[in-house]
Amino acid sequence: MSERMEVDAHPQVALVTGATSGIGKAVALKLAEDGFNVVLHGRDQARGAAAVEAIEKAGAGARAGGHGGHGRFVAADLSVAADVERLAAEAGRVDVLVNNAGFGWFGATADLAPDTFDALFATNVRAAYYLVAALAPGMVERGTGNIINLGSMAGQIGLDGSAAYSATKAALAALTRAWAVEFSPGGVRVNTIAPGPVVTAAVPEIVERLGRTTLLNRPAQADEIADVIAFLVSPKAGYITGAMIPVDGGRGAV
Repeated sequence: MSERMEVDAHPQVALVTGATSGIGKAVALKLAEDGFNVVLHGRDQARGAAAVEAIEKAGAGARAGGHGGHGRFVAADLSVAADVERLAAEAGRVDVLVNNAGFGWFGATADLAPDTFDALFATNVRAAYYLVAALAPGMVERGTGNIINLGSMAGQIGLDGSAAYSATKAALAALTRAWAVEFSPGGVRVNTIAPGPVVTAAVPEIVERLGRTTLLNRPAQADEIADVIAFLVSPKAGYITGAMIPVDGGRGAV
C-alpha cells in the first residue's frame, strides 16, 4: 500500500514526545490540524491536559470542514526504561513518531556530574532508541511510517559548554542514518531535523543572543519548526529519508 493510500485509509496516529510545551506542543497542534490523532507525551498531567484541550478546541472547528484530529495524553518519565516501554504500549499503533523530548545541560566539561550525564543520554538518546525499537517494526509490517528525530545545530557545530548535549544530538543524527538503512526498505522514512535557536519559555535571553549569530539574525518560532516536521511526514516528502535537515537560520553555513 502506498503512503498516500495509507493516509487516506484511516486516521493516522502520531506520537510526539515532550509535547506539552515548546516545539513539541507546536508539532502536536500542527499534526492534529493536519488530521492526525496525536498521542502527546509529557511528565506533567496538568500541562498535558491543557495541551489536549488546545488540540480538541482547534480540531472542533477544523473537523467541521472535514479536517482536524484528536489528542490524548500519556505521562511518562523517559529517563526510566520501564516508562518508555509503557509509553510505547499505551500509544498502540503509531504511524508517525516524533522523538522531541529531551533536556540540555550547558557548562564546563569538568562540572558535569556523572548522574546528569547519564540522565542526558537516557532521556535524549536511549528513550528515542527504544521507542523506535518498539514501534518501527509495526510500521514496517504495515509498509509505511515516519520517524522524526529532533537533533540540533549543536550536534553539527561546536558550541562552548555544550559537549555532552551536543553528543546526544549527534547520536540522534547517527541513529537516523542507521535506522533509514534498517527500516526504509520496508517503507518507513526516518529523518532528523536540526533546529537552531528557537523561542520557547526557557532562557529567552540566551536564545535571542544565539539568534543574532544566524544569517537571518533572529531565532525561530516553534511553529516554523513544526511546519518543517509536518512537511517531512507528509507524502510531499515521500522521497526523503536518512536526511539531516537543518532549520537553523543558516547558522550551520557560517
